[in-house]
Amino acid sequence: MPAARSFPKLNFRRLTGLAQPDDGRDVLYVTEQKGFIRAFPNRQDVDKSSIFLDITVRVNEGGNEEGLLGLAFDPGYENNGLFYVYYSAKNPRRSVVSRFSVNPDDPGKADPRSESIVLEVAQPFSNHNGGQIAFGPDGYLYIGLGDGGRGGDPMLNGQNTATLLGSLLRIDVSDVNGRFRYRIPGDNPFSSVAGAKAEIWAYGFRNPWRFSFDRESSDLWLGDVGQNLWEEINLVKKGRNYGWNLMEGAHCFRPRNGCNETELELPIVEYSSSQGCSVIGGYVYRGTRLPSLSGAYLYADFCRGTVWGLRHDGRTVTEHTLLAKLDVQITSFGEDRAGNVYILSRDDGIYRFAKP
Repeated sequence: MPAARSFPKLNFRRLTGLAQPDDGRDVLYVTEQKGFIRAFPNRQDVDKSSIFLDITVRVNEGGNEEGLLGLAFDPGYENNGLFYVYYSAKNPRRSVVSRFSVNPDDPGKADPRSESIVLEVAQPFSNHNGGQIAFGPDGYLYIGLGDGGRGGDPMLNGQNTATLLGSLLRIDVSDVNGRFRYRIPGDNPFSSVAGAKAEIWAYGFRNPWRFSFDRESSDLWLGDVGQNLWEEINLVKKGRNYGWNLMEGAHCFRPRNGCNETELELPIVEYSSSQGCSVIGGYVYRGTRLPSLSGAYLYADFCRGTVWGLRHDGRTVTEHTLLAKLDVQITSFGEDRAGNVYILSRDDGIYRFAKP
């Protein structure tokens, strides 16, 4: 299936994400790793973007995987003007999830002075930051955190529920004027487990760079970046262990030691290093432009520019197809309110599949 430049007159540097709030303005917002959020009308002929928020002075882009990594608009954004970002900071090195508000006098600008820090997590190394944040259909904020970095998970964070690292978190940020920066939903799986972090929804991840919710089924899809041999796609379930660093994909990470898969949730799809180097999780396509893609989960590889689509019936993969090969480094995906899915490149703009 052919893919072509979307918004071809716009250029960006080190794109990490794209989002659109449900506020009736039909404006798209993209994040650049340096610390900019840029906004532009959702029209193919648009020739200029504007800076919605500049937090470059707060963002640490020192490591290749550090920077402004995530953006999520509050479900009530149209009325409350609130949105959330995930970025890397330094001195000390840490990941920060913050809430900002739009300028009440100008919906095209955010107020950089409005920052309210929701969560800070110390990062031992510069890589494996995760970085995706998204509101689930339940109204809670989900946050993806990597294992802390280096190779092989030297601090054993992936299998340790006493740390937030290597996990997908789920928190309640609805009480913006309350005593606490966030609350723990009562049905979080580890909320009453002694010694475990109550924020954890699922764990055993190496670097869950991108995840998303299917707007129709509410399924939670996640791409977890592998070490050297296997990249994986997971369907995430409450409280489950996704294996790292016991497993890489569906394989023992250290085969000589063996591994017990009994209590682990294995990926629904994996691919080897011969096919790419870093999985980029995407979205289930629910738009109307391309009926042939309806219900297909789209994902890609950063190094090869390969884009695949798969379908899953709740038990097994029923279809898995190579859709496109782009001559760009794919960094992320985005979705607009109409369900159109966009493919983001590092420095070569935004793409989408063309109509046949």
